[in-house]
Amino acid sequence: MEKLTSKTEQIMNDRFGCDNVIALATAEDNIPHVRGVNAYYEDGAFYIITYAMSDKMKQIGKNPIAAVSGEWFTAHGRAESLGYIGSEDNADIADKLKAVFGEWIDNGHVDFSDENTIILRVKLTDGVLFAEGVRYDIDFENSF
Repeated sequence: MEKLTSKTEQIMNDRFGCDNVIALATAEDNIPHVRGVNAYYEDGAFYIITYAMSDKMKQIGKNPIAAVSGEWFTAHGRAESLGYIGSEDNADIADKLKAVFGEWIDNGHVDFSDENTIILRVKLTDGVLFAEGVRYDIDFENSF
């Protein structure tokens, strides 16, 4: 397994540094749960706007290990709530997410005044990326 290189980081940014639907897998009582989520990639992590009381967040509260899958990419990571999207601590990433998800963010699905509207971060630990006929086994934990 190799560290994330500038080449593989560029591929990740090109593919996932915008609004993407990825599969997010969590587990509860040894039963996997997978759903599609809108996500944005930056610096070894995926960011997702979600609801604090959702099933995925309840499952993450019990077991923070998650998996993601997208275009020719699969990975494991540690999921954590960064808290309310409107908090001062989240201002920078919230602004990025609002811009990235601008096409649909104001369609009524996201309530920015609800303190249960949170940012979920999945900090990647390891993954497999395929690009240009090459397989890259990436160690994200020791890359940043």
